[in-house]
Amino acid sequence: MLIVQKYGGTSVGTLERIDEVAKRVIENKKAGNDLVVVVSAMSGVTNQLIEYAEYFAKNAPQDRDMDMLLSSGERVTSALLSIALNAKGYPAISLSGRGAGITTDTSATKARIKSIDTKNIDEALKDGKIVVIAGFQGVNEHGQVTTLGRGGSDLSAVAIAGALKADLCEIYTDVDGVYTTDPRIEPNAKKLEKISYDEMLELASMGAKVLQNRSVELAKKLNVNLVTRSSFNHNEGTLITGEENMTNMEDVVISGIALDKNQARVTMRSVLDRPGTSAEIFKALADKNINVDMIIQNAGQKDGTTNLGFTVPQNEVDSARAVVEKYASSVEFDSDVVKVSIVGVGMKSHSGVASVAFSTLAAEGINIEMISTSEIKISIIVAAKYGELAVRALHKAYKLDA
Repeated sequence: MLIVQKYGGTSVGTLERIDEVAKRVIENKKAGNDLVVVVSAMSGVTNQLIEYAEYFAKNAPQDRDMDMLLSSGERVTSALLSIALNAKGYPAISLSGRGAGITTDTSATKARIKSIDTKNIDEALKDGKIVVIAGFQGVNEHGQVTTLGRGGSDLSAVAIAGALKADLCEIYTDVDGVYTTDPRIEPNAKKLEKISYDEMLELASMGAKVLQNRSVELAKKLNVNLVTRSSFNHNEGTLITGEENMTNMEDVVISGIALDKNQARVTMRSVLDRPGTSAEIFKALADKNINVDMIIQNAGQKDGTTNLGFTVPQNEVDSARAVVEKYASSVEFDSDVVKVSIVGVGMKSHSGVASVAFSTLAAEGINIEMISTSEIKISIIVAAKYGELAVRALHKAYKLDA
C-alpha cells in the first residue's frame, strides 16, 4: 500500500515526540507499505515566529516575508524526522514544499494549491526511501515560497495523497477520531467508525476541530480516503469516505452534534425593503472578507422596511459594524450566543428530525433565536449559557450515546 501520513504540531512537539513518530513510521514501513510523511511545525513554533515578526511590526504583515518566515517551522520538523529515520537505519529524504513539486497561486499567507509535480516523490519512493515533506507550503509561479494558511499541513497531505493516488491518507493528531460530540461536554460521546465527507464537512464548519474543512473538501473532490487518529496511542481512528463506501447510512439518522462558540448575532433594524438591498449589504461584507453564516430576513413592514439578522465570527464583529451601520436605523450585536448543529445524512430519508430538536430544547427551557437548515444539517442559535446543555440534551434525544 501507498500511505500518506500527516503528523500535527502536538505529535511532533518535542524531540522525544519526533522520535516516537519515527518509530511509528518504521512500524508501517516494516509492514510493507510505501510511505510519504507530511509534518507540521513543532507545537508553538509558528506562534513564536509570528511573535518574532511582531517585534518589528506591531501587526505581522501579510506578505511574502511572512511566508518565508512561517514556512521554516515545517522544514525544521521534516529535516529532523528524516535524520531520525536515517539514524535508525531506514533511508529517508526530506523535501520542502518546493522540492515536493507543490505549485500554488500567488496569495500571501493563504495560498491555494494549483498543481503537484510528483517527480521527486516518485523517484524517492522507487528508491525505497521514506519521503518526509514539510507541510503548509509550496511555491508560486514566480518561484516565491507561499504558505497555505492555518491547518495547511492537512491540506498538503490530502493534495499529495490525491496526486499520488495513495491508498490511504492518515491524519495524526492528539485525538483518536471523530466523536458524536465533544467528549469534554458529553462524557457519553462515542467515537465513529466511519463518517461521510459531507457529514465531516458540516461538523468541521460548525465547530468540530478534528479536521480542517478545506482538507475535507479536497479529499471529497479527489476521492481520498481519510483516517483521523491519535499519534499518542494505537487505537483505531475514524474513516472519512464517500457515501458509496458507507453501509446502512440511512439507518444512522444523526452522526454528530457540534458546538461553535465563536459566533456573534447581528440584527439590523428598519432596513430598506426593496430588491437589491440584501445583495448590496452582503456584497459589502464579502468585499471585507467577513464570513457570514446564518441569515434571517423578516417579512416587510408597511413602512417599506424590514429587519435583517445574520451571524459572523466574534472576531469579525467590529469589521461588520463598520460595513452595515449605514444600511439600518439601528444595528445590535450580541456575542453572547452559540451555534448548535445537528448533522446526519440520514436526514435525507427520515422525517421528524427537526421536531425532535425543537421539542427537546423546549423541554429544557432553551429558547431558539435563529435556525438554518440544509439537506443534512440543522443549525440553531441559542444563548451561550445554554450551549453545552443543548448539546447534552440533543445527544441523548437522538440516542447517540447508545
